[in-house]
Amino acid sequence: QVQLVESGGGSVQSGGSLRLSCAASGYTYSSMGWFRQPPGKEREGVAAINSDGSTKYADSALGRFTISRDNAKNTLYLQMNSLKPEDTAMYYCAASAARRSYWQLLIPAFFGYWGQGTQVTVSS
Repeated sequence: QVQLVESGGGSVQSGGSLRLSCAASGYTYSSMGWFRQPPGKEREGVAAINSDGSTKYADSALGRFTISRDNAKNTLYLQMNSLKPEDTAMYYCAASAARRSYWQLLIPAFFGYWGQGTQVTVSS
């Protein structure tokens, strides 16, 4: 059974840090990523990583967020530092059995498996 379970969300003040985790089961995914959906906006890619460790970040995440994965534990992480109020959103873990190319990595349509989401709220 395919399952992605996120954890680690919460409420922090601007400048704070959070670490999101996503425990995956049911399959070994070639590509995994973090996406977010702010209130009233479309879902957007934040960061993604392939099983070989190659990564891609949205411009908004560069220099502040770090994506990583532990293939042995089938777990995905997102370390978020220097958080800003505009980072407030529901964060989703997503996975693809097929390896995604660099240009596909932050596009939600290329990921077929999704978690239920974890809320991140950053106050000013």
